[in-house]
Amino acid sequence: MAYEAELALAHRLADAAGAAIRPLFRTGLGSERKADRSPVTEADRAAEEAMRALIKAAFPDDAIHGEEFGATTGSSGRTWVLDPIDGTTAFMAGRPIFGTLIALVQQGWPVLGVIDQPILKERWVGVTGQPTTFNGQPVRTRPCRDLADAALATTGPHYFDQHDGDHFMALAARTDHKRMVMGGDCYNYAMLASGHVDVVCEANLKLHDYAALIPVVEGAGGLMADWNGEPLHAASSGHVLALGDPARLEDVVEALACHH
Repeated sequence: MAYEAELALAHRLADAAGAAIRPLFRTGLGSERKADRSPVTEADRAAEEAMRALIKAAFPDDAIHGEEFGATTGSSGRTWVLDPIDGTTAFMAGRPIFGTLIALVQQGWPVLGVIDQPILKERWVGVTGQPTTFNGQPVRTRPCRDLADAALATTGPHYFDQHDGDHFMALAARTDHKRMVMGGDCYNYAMLASGHVDVVCEANLKLHDYAALIPVVEGAGGLMADWNGEPLHAASSGHVLALGDPARLEDVVEALACHH
């Protein structure tokens, strides 16, 4: 099986991050909102430190790119990309729809991805060329025959600038308003992989926000692209689309009417 040792490590990384995050979820630390004492910063740092230590021990030649502690270089041509808590706002609001994101990127392309929700103990794992699993069982995206029936998700309108927001609203107008989902960060992509959401559309994402999502979504039969429909890679602009049904890509790109 491809990436067997890497996959075993990724599971250990998610376990370690969860162990660091769980004790700080819904605790009172955040009420003072001091920059260095909020539960999210403590949980973030502790989770990333735990993951970095495990990677260094297992694959000392691999580079590590983490949201909290930046990038360390390696000599293997591979990079582990980590976001210990994707969905800070959800974490601080006590909503268990944040996630730990773990990706292995080779020559700029993500080949392994994990979305882990440590409170609900839900884990999606994607590896290039293999079916995506949710807690060990294969999952599939659902077909969407018409954009008008699509459930569209995004983390929130305040993450778009005026220009991007206008394009997003043009897409939203073509989908099913009653099913639109706001909030959710990485959890929306997990829901798309499991067949509960049809389209996710976001802007201003960084590599650590989207690298892990790609193997998960694509291994479940979905597709990820930028707003022009081009494949995502390490140098992408941060305009991100996920589609449960790849047949709708042209419709979505046309509805966005964007040329970034």
